[in-house]
Order: sequence, then structure tokens, then C-alpha cells
Amino acid sequence: MKRRKLLTLLVAGGATWPPFLATAAGDPAKFLRLGIIAPLPPGPGIQVFVEQLRVLGWEEGRNLHIEFVQVDSTDTDRALAMAAELVDRGVDVIYAGGPEVVLKSAVAATQTVPIVMLAIDYDPIAHGYIASLARPGGNVTGVSWQQIELTGKRLDILSQTVPGLARFVVLWDNISADQFEASQGAARSLKIPLDGMECANPPYDYERALAGVGAGPGDALLVMTSPFFYQDRRHLPAVALDHHLPSMFPHRGWVDEGGLMSYGASQMGMNRLAADYVDRIAKGAKPADLPVQQPTKFELVVNLKTAQALGLTVPPAILARADEVIE
Repeated sequence: MKRRKLLTLLVAGGATWPPFLATAAGDPAKFLRLGIIAPLPPGPGIQVFVEQLRVLGWEEGRNLHIEFVQVDSTDTDRALAMAAELVDRGVDVIYAGGPEVVLKSAVAATQTVPIVMLAIDYDPIAHGYIASLARPGGNVTGVSWQQIELTGKRLDILSQTVPGLARFVVLWDNISADQFEASQGAARSLKIPLDGMECANPPYDYERALAGVGAGPGDALLVMTSPFFYQDRRHLPAVALDHHLPSMFPHRGWVDEGGLMSYGASQMGMNRLAADYVDRIAKGAKPADLPVQQPTKFELVVNLKTAQALGLTVPPAILARADEVIE
């Protein structure tokens, strides 16, 4: 059954929610069995998510039990099987944060258990997971990160930061293909050449990728949003610096490790917001009644130590608009 037809049926007929959710409204003492599906081991984002749940009254060992499943973004069949296993464990709510395969596996596993998504690098409307932001329908709601829309803005900021920029070099993979397509259109609008190098078969060989496009002085690097790039956030900035490439990343996690700059929503803020959805659903709200939210505030972070190492003077206009400058 196609996803959009499934959404129509769920909205028209009304989904049958688990018994837990019919009795939990207004009673935080009820026990919540939460399933988490993610592409990476629990990191800072998941930690903030769990901390926010604690603030909202849900504490592991008291009224909260978490079942965590890490799925392989390159193995869809295995991800689907693991999500089905998670549903079989009897979870009340599923948190699906990360690339599309995470939500895809959760939706394939259940059309009744509420799912809170954190759609990081795909459009959940275009891919048929929700009917609209205002009325998502079905059993899915949550947060959409707008990475595709932000791609052009990142290129624009990078072009303003690097005087005489000759070319954009973009690292992308199959997870971030939509973002790479958006970057091509944005580069044409800026009238700056762009060459992309697809990374495949993780762990990625970034030296080989950059050598493949002859990256070097005069170029600037844009890295797409993908869990594989994120898990290499300590290594990628060093590779960029070795090639004398000013670098732009999706959020500050890379800049803290030596990347030149990042522009995007706060990763921690988005995880806190996702926890709020879990709390509201656990207290009786239906996903179909909770509009999907998108970030409204984006932060620009600049690392002046890296700029100095590159011999780059960051324009005052960029520094003035930066939300944080690392010195």
C-alpha cells in the first residue's frame, strides 16, 4: 500500500492507539515504554533528549523504560527487521531521529504506535510520511530540520566569507543526495562553479574524495548532512585544513572540532523539541493532532582559530551576524 493512501485511510478511519495512551492523559505516574531508533550510538543529541524527558517528569527506572535500536543506514532490510522487533517489544511511543531509513523502518513496522520523528536530511512531506505540516495525519509527527532548504544559504555565506572563491567542492553520499541536488541549483544562482564527490562504502576515504576533484587553494568545502559525515566530525575538519579548504558544515558539532563555520538549527534544541512531542503523546495527545514543527532560529558559528590557520580574514559583516565566534 502506498504511503499517501495509507495516510488517507488512517486520517479518515481514525487510528487505534495503544491502551497506554488512552489512560495516560494528565497522569505522569504511568509507565512509558519508549523505543528509540537511531543511526548512531547514543550521543549528545540523545543525551539532551533524555534529559529533557527527565525535566518533563519521565525518569528511567521510575516511570520510563527505553529500548534503543541502532540501525545501519546502508542496510534497509536489516533496519526494517530491527524496527519490527522493537514494536514487538511492546513500546508505547517510538522516537525516530536521523536519516530517512530510520523513519521508513518505523513506519513500515507500525501504523498504530505513535512515532515522533526528527527528520534531519529529508522532506517528510515530499516522501509521503506526513500529509502536511499543519495536519500530519496518521501516527507520525515531530520535527523537520529543513536541511535541503538550508543548503543554498550555506553556500551563500561561504561565498561571502572567502574572497575570490573559485569553486565549491561538495562532499555528499546517498543519504544526502537531495541536499546535493539543491546545492547545484544554489551554485548556479551564485554563478560559482561546483564539483561534487559522492562518498560510498563507509568508512569514507576523504583524502581520495578530495583528490578526485583536485581540491585545494581557491576552493571551499561544503559537507552535507549525513550520519556518516557526523560520526567523522573530528576527522573531517582536519582533512579540510590539510587541503587548505575553508569549510562549511551543517551545525556546530564540526566547528567545535576545527571546522571553519556552520549554519543551521541547534541540534540540541531540536532534540529537546522532539522530547516535548513524546511527553505530549504520552499524556494523551494524538500524533495527527500535533502539527510538525520546523526550526525558526538558525545559528552561525565561526572558528577564528581555523580561519587564522587558513590565513583567512573573516569579513566583519560575517562576524557581526555570527551567533558564536570561537577564538
